[in-house]
Amino acid sequence: MKSPLLSLPGAVPAEGVDEGVAAHYGDLFREQRALADGTGFVDLSHRGVVTVSGEDRLGWLHLLLTQHVSELPAGQATEALILSAHGHIEHALYLVDDGETVWAHVEPGTQEALIAYLESMKFFYRVEVADRTGDFAVVHLPAGSIVEVPEGVVVRETAYGRDLFLPRADLESFAGTAGPPAGILAHEALRVEQHRPRLGFETDHRTIPHELGLIGTAVHLQKGCYRGQETVARVQNLGKPPRRLVFLHLDGSEVHLPVAGTEIRLADEGPDGRKVGFVTTSVRHFELGPVALALVKRNVPVDARLMAGDTAAAQEVVVEP
Repeated sequence: MKSPLLSLPGAVPAEGVDEGVAAHYGDLFREQRALADGTGFVDLSHRGVVTVSGEDRLGWLHLLLTQHVSELPAGQATEALILSAHGHIEHALYLVDDGETVWAHVEPGTQEALIAYLESMKFFYRVEVADRTGDFAVVHLPAGSIVEVPEGVVVRETAYGRDLFLPRADLESFAGTAGPPAGILAHEALRVEQHRPRLGFETDHRTIPHELGLIGTAVHLQKGCYRGQETVARVQNLGKPPRRLVFLHLDGSEVHLPVAGTEIRLADEGPDGRKVGFVTTSVRHFELGPVALALVKRNVPVDARLMAGDTAAAQEVVVEP
């Protein structure tokens, strides 16, 4: 779904999964600084919007999600996962309940598969699941923003800022009052700085929540059964995940960033050394310079010097080995 804000001055379209919104508006670092200072907004209108209404909505979702939501207070933001039977991450939902309806935004293009799964699990529960992507656009206001939110708009407020479920018809008029726009690349740079994993970027077909540090944030350990819980409990109580998320400081003298999927090797073993992981997201940060998130084998020493392709990298621990 192509955003009307791509007509704003300087807008350069994003590519890949973020196609449909602006990658930037002409000055990537200025846009990052603005968000870090609590000004401006990010157009995330390409993300999927799913709602669940009905009097059984919270109890029903509690049975399906990794998060404890049966008593979720109205207005309180949370996040949750849906796992496969083997405990691998399939969906990530960013939720808030407005007292009558649970609103969630999800990765672009994943809403149809998510809704199909939810519909298959309705049984006798009094719930209604709907795809509202065509009617509502997600807009992000950074932490510290003083932009006034239009009356009646559902807001999901976190430590990182506010996500608005804005009527899509109001997107252009809201943009005219919300300050300078920032593209998805600026949003991604701050996400990487904050060590926040993203579905489809830091995950693959075998990712489990422990590898990304999602226990406690998106996975609640004190709740009833859900699909994949056995794997979560077994790894939590008896073992360790095979991989761990790390934050990489990349050699700033390199012209090109190592792209997602670039193999990571131990620097001391040379260019033919063993592969110990791969880059998941790389960005240029306005203060930190070139940085990345990556998945590496759990037993990689935390002080090991790494090579991301041809680029030297120093790791910062996100998930303890």
